[in-house]
Amino acid sequence: MSKRKYTFTYKKMRNALLQWYHANKRDLPWRNTRDPYAIWVSEVMLQQTTVKTVTPRWHQFLVRWPNIDALAAASLDEVRGEWLGLGYYTRAKNLHAAAVKLQQEYGGRLPTSRDELIKLPGFGPYSSAAVASIAFGEAVAVVDANVERVIGRLMALETDCRSSDGRVAISQFADNLLDRDFPGDFNQAMMELGALICTSKNPDCPECPLRECCNANQAGTPESFPVRAAKEPMQPQVEAAVVIRNGDKVLLLLRPEGASFGGMWELPRVIVKDGESAATAARRAGSELASIKVSKLAELYQIKHTVMRRRIELNVFEAGKWTGEPKLHDHREYRWLTPEEWRALPRSKTQNQIAVWLEETLFN
Repeated sequence: MSKRKYTFTYKKMRNALLQWYHANKRDLPWRNTRDPYAIWVSEVMLQQTTVKTVTPRWHQFLVRWPNIDALAAASLDEVRGEWLGLGYYTRAKNLHAAAVKLQQEYGGRLPTSRDELIKLPGFGPYSSAAVASIAFGEAVAVVDANVERVIGRLMALETDCRSSDGRVAISQFADNLLDRDFPGDFNQAMMELGALICTSKNPDCPECPLRECCNANQAGTPESFPVRAAKEPMQPQVEAAVVIRNGDKVLLLLRPEGASFGGMWELPRVIVKDGESAATAARRAGSELASIKVSKLAELYQIKHTVMRRRIELNVFEAGKWTGEPKLHDHREYRWLTPEEWRALPRSKTQNQIAVWLEETLFN
């Protein structure tokens, strides 16, 4: 942990940061509302998704479901469908589950404190503090990746910021620095500073309102902080999926809720085993997942994408000949659907890409 002596007072830093924020903050739509529900939806959408992507989708979501009661009355499939393209679909499931719980147990209103919010589905330490401070003015500090980076540099923290000791140090610093008179603005100012000035690469230190207080800047090595343990390397994974046609429809399976991409519709898909060809795996996908025996295959399409720490190559085949009647194994439901019908149901970004390709190429 850093042994440097800080060259600031908390009051000086608060004043400098808030002054900078009010002069330089981005004009984001969720900053122009006091509706706790709208602020909550924005915070959920902004986790792992860019402002540019979220802005139009936030408006669209609120038009469709303008309040908690409306969202609670929607089906989970409807909410998942609206979430398409935002990624991390568990957020949509938790958002809907929280709305149902709020409607049933809280009269359709969000609790006003972090300690109560964190009891709801999908609310973690960050989101509960963000909603409590921004929507309700509770004096609780927010720590997200941006704030973690800003504080790690202010302190020139030499401990891994994501270790238990590092998290405690950053959390304590954030709590001490918090402006308790304007906690919502202050938390947003810290996040904004990390997003616009104190970026992970090439931080704009000359424009930073806290430059004179920053130990990493004074040391001349801001990019050396915060210290983080090296990430695990990306793991390659090869998958195979099979298009089983019945006229103008294809066989689709609904993933179980507890699985990754739970509640999403997809083609039969498996991970290719060591020593197994993608074509063999595609046949296995038909038999193991839907009791369909595939006797002839044609390779159609390949997609490369990443999920968490996995670099995935997905090979899509068409079953030229097949026999059997679909029977479910691990999946919840099956349907025969056109690609257009498939695109109206919850599906991952990658599966949506396949549906579009099928509609434009194979079924055109």
